[in-house]
Amino acid sequence: MERKRNLERVADGEKLWDLIVIGGGASGLGVALDALSRGLSVVLLEKADFAKGTSSRSTKLVHGGVRYLAQGDVGLVLEALRERGRLLQNAPHLTYNQPFIIPIYTWFDRLQYSIGLKLYDWMAGKLRLGKSRFISREETLRRLPQVKSAGLQGGVVYHDGQFDDARLALAIAQTCEEMGGCMLNYMHVKGLDKDAKGKLCGVQVKDEIGGGTYALKGKMIVNATGVFADKILRLDEPAAPKSIQPSQGIHLVLDKHFLSGQDALMIPKTSDGRVLFAVPWMDKIVVGTTDTIREKAKLEPEALEKEVDFVLETAGAYLNPAPSREDVRAVFAGLRPLAAPQEGSTKTKEISRSHKVIVSSSGLVSITGGKWTTFRKMGEDTVAYFKQVTGAGTLKPSASADIRFYGYTATPVSGPRKGYGAALSKVEAVEAEKPSFGARLHPDHPLTVGEVVYMLREEMAMRVEDVLARRSRMLIQDAALALKVAPQVLS
Repeated sequence: MERKRNLERVADGEKLWDLIVIGGGASGLGVALDALSRGLSVVLLEKADFAKGTSSRSTKLVHGGVRYLAQGDVGLVLEALRERGRLLQNAPHLTYNQPFIIPIYTWFDRLQYSIGLKLYDWMAGKLRLGKSRFISREETLRRLPQVKSAGLQGGVVYHDGQFDDARLALAIAQTCEEMGGCMLNYMHVKGLDKDAKGKLCGVQVKDEIGGGTYALKGKMIVNATGVFADKILRLDEPAAPKSIQPSQGIHLVLDKHFLSGQDALMIPKTSDGRVLFAVPWMDKIVVGTTDTIREKAKLEPEALEKEVDFVLETAGAYLNPAPSREDVRAVFAGLRPLAAPQEGSTKTKEISRSHKVIVSSSGLVSITGGKWTTFRKMGEDTVAYFKQVTGAGTLKPSASADIRFYGYTATPVSGPRKGYGAALSKVEAVEAEKPSFGARLHPDHPLTVGEVVYMLREEMAMRVEDVLARRSRMLIQDAALALKVAPQVLS
């Protein structure tokens, strides 16, 4: 991706874009992808970096949602299972088939989880990733040697998807650019333009890197800003009521020895009625999450002390030895863009994760709610409003379900470079330019100087954090190590 070239494209103030998408996280990228699949012209504007917010701070799961099935949200689970299968087919270099084990300590738990997960298998149909089954106490301890053994009767195994959220977002952005989309990070929408009839017709944008300002014209403007949706809604209508209730989820990153096998641990019921995952990811263990109401949406949300304590205590009840604060390599927090609950309700875990499309009187189209797994369907449902908003006579059917994402290869390499997929040869070509490009930034991490150069040239990394937090994942693998190498990246 070339930011300079894309800036030149938006400098043409007379160009009329079919869609202007505000937001470069999962939902905005889904909208751009689907619109481009229908032959529409698209410019996407992200005020920070692609997937800077919630979309890079997930539990790293592509899943139907076992918890949503327990809540009776069958429609959401069916939709998510279909999309899970498509994601694994279209991005094998960025996704994994991950087995999970639920440890069983009572006869009733064995019955309810065995039945529930068989239903989960059945709902996935031909896109099922593997059969669920009960395993013995001995096999459970062999596969999860750190799990608490006292009272253990066995385990229930099931399969879900795992992915690298930030690099998937980047791959989708690269795919969109290859399809003709104009993708720009660090472009802050400051205002919305309306015509004489009060209908939206464009946006005012500031380049947060170069400082320039731009006026873009568009037939349909999509607000896909997640937890910041209300800010755009109030640019459209200053008196717009609150539509988003941010809910914070945190994750702790631990060393691999706390869960040394290949299986993930699913704790089916925490003290607050949620589930907790401990998932092997990039040679670390990601443990989470929480569900804490936050009144204000922040680009850099901070984990609360009580959230850290909750995750450690819950994980410690199942793991031996129990992790402590000293064992935490990194902490990351994300905000879910949930629909604001009705007055008097504060239980965000009970709010549906289904997405919702809202069209204002001016024609602003906002997509709210949803989850990473269903990003493409969210985009499809949003773009479906194009005829209604613009008065266009025709709209081609969506063709986004079968698009293979940038770097697609049916045989990706294993290990830390899997995420590049077919683009790995381009990375290796950069490393071959100079002997120094093949060197690691630090002996404790595989990231090379050449990879950083590639990220700057080809992946629109503009700041040190873009490299360390999202192009590579060093910052959320080991925060202290990332601080050590930051000066090298800057130089």
